[in-house]
Amino acid sequence: MVTGAFSYTGRYVTRLLLNRGWQVRTLTNHPGRRDSFGGAVDVFRYDFEHPEAMRAAFDGATTLINTYWIRFPRGQATFERAVGNSRALIGVARDAGVRRVVHVSIANASRESPLAYYSGKAQVEDIVAASGLAHTILRPTVIFGAEDILINNIAWFVRHFPVFAVPGDGRYGLRPIYVEDMARLIADAADDGGAGGQIVNAVGPETFAFRELVGRIASLIGVRARIAHVPPRVAYAGTRMTGWFVRDVVLTWEEYLGLMANLLVVDGPATGPTRLTQWLGDYRKQVGRYYASELERHYR
Repeated sequence: MVTGAFSYTGRYVTRLLLNRGWQVRTLTNHPGRRDSFGGAVDVFRYDFEHPEAMRAAFDGATTLINTYWIRFPRGQATFERAVGNSRALIGVARDAGVRRVVHVSIANASRESPLAYYSGKAQVEDIVAASGLAHTILRPTVIFGAEDILINNIAWFVRHFPVFAVPGDGRYGLRPIYVEDMARLIADAADDGGAGGQIVNAVGPETFAFRELVGRIASLIGVRARIAHVPPRVAYAGTRMTGWFVRDVVLTWEEYLGLMANLLVVDGPATGPTRLTQWLGDYRKQVGRYYASELERHYR
């Protein structure tokens, strides 16, 4: 069972699992979304209001790959509700006989975090660990690739605006991992037959200061970028204004705070080999040509 098999990371994981001979099902909020797997994936709808109704989706399933979460609150979709939904999902999977969970969390998840995204992610990690199921918790920072939002939209801003506003000093870091490397880590964890649990940081081989990353992206796509350091609130106000025009949430204030608090970087060995700079060189003509909308992807 892969939650969100037609979504960004889920699509890469599902393709890899099918190639490895797995039978794959998915739970999704968008059962009518274009199926790029030619009917090879059985599709079920989330029903968190009636968790028992999701039980049939898990009949015979041995492994749950869980990517379910929300990027920011919207309407009734809150972080608190996402934690409750995750608890229901893990409980249904356990009761249905699932033996292993591969859970996608976030780097630097912490119950003590003042940021609801990170504290909520830590609560779900605790739910997975307390389930009694064999599990692997993967902690990515930023996942880049053709359908990525953050890296693509940095390139979009660089292409379309004369100045790129960097909040604060821009020295805080990012350590991105390529989506296909992330998919391999997930699939390998699904193949693992061991008991117990482990937590793995999912990170690539390159670490960038944010200011440096913006400059690298501009250079590799062949655009001259003028970088201006501005107070964080000014940068946030600029992205809020841009969001009104593109009808999206470009970045939330919590995401600004997480970025500036160095929560998108961790130490330790790389678990994915692909370099962002290498990938950008290969895809420089495509990256940032169009704005990538979070709301378009998940709500429209």
